[in-house]
Amino acid sequence: MGQMITFSRPDGGSTQGYLTDAGAGTPSVILIQEWWGLNDHIRALVDRMAATGITTLAPDLYRGRLASSADEASHMMTRLDFADATHQDLRGAVQHLARRGGKVGVMGFCMGGALTVASAVHVPGLSAAVCFYGIPPAQFADPAQIRIPFQGHFASEDDWCTPAAVDRLEAAMTQAGQRPDVHRYKAQHAFVNQTRPEVYDAACAQQAWDRTVAFLKQHLLA
Repeated sequence: MGQMITFSRPDGGSTQGYLTDAGAGTPSVILIQEWWGLNDHIRALVDRMAATGITTLAPDLYRGRLASSADEASHMMTRLDFADATHQDLRGAVQHLARRGGKVGVMGFCMGGALTVASAVHVPGLSAAVCFYGIPPAQFADPAQIRIPFQGHFASEDDWCTPAAVDRLEAAMTQAGQRPDVHRYKAQHAFVNQTRPEVYDAACAQQAWDRTVAFLKQHLLA
C-alpha cells in the first residue's frame, strides 16, 4: 500500500500525490488520474503497478476533490488548468521521482491520457509514455513533437477519444519519423476501469495492462 506525500513544483509551490515505492533501485512512473480525481480506483492502479517493480506516483491534480457524477467530473476537468498541471504538477512529479535515481515514465487514463501526451511533449526528463484513451488539443500538445518511446491504448467504440482522432495522432507521429506503438481494442471508453461495469472489459483491460508493463520495463530498465 502507498501513502500520500507532498512534492515541490518548479514554481516553488507544492502538490500532493499518492506514492507506492517499489524499493531502492527501481524505475519510476507517474500515473495520471481520470477526470474523476485521485480516487480508490487510481490508487489501486498505483499499487498494482508498483507490485510489478516500478515505483508509482499519482499526483492529486484536483487538490483533494473527487467527482461523484459525470457532470461534476466534466466540470472539474474543464476547470483544470492543463498548462499548469503539465508544467508545474507533472514536471514537479518527474523531478521528485528522478531524485531517486533511475528512469521515469508517465502513463494516464482519459483526462490523464491527454495529459500523458502533453507531458511527453512538454516535460523534460521522461523516458517513456503510455496513453490510455485521451488526446489533448494539438494546439496545446502536438504529438508530432513527441521524442520518447510512446505506447497508446484506444477503444474502437469511443465517442470522446474517437478512432479518427487516434488515426490523426498516429499519422502525426509517424510522419515526424516516430514509431508509436498504438493498440486498438473492440471496447468502450474507460474499458480499464473495473469500477464502471457498464464499460469495463476484463480481457481488453488485462491485455492492455500486460502490454503497458512490458513496454515500461523495456524502456525504463534499459
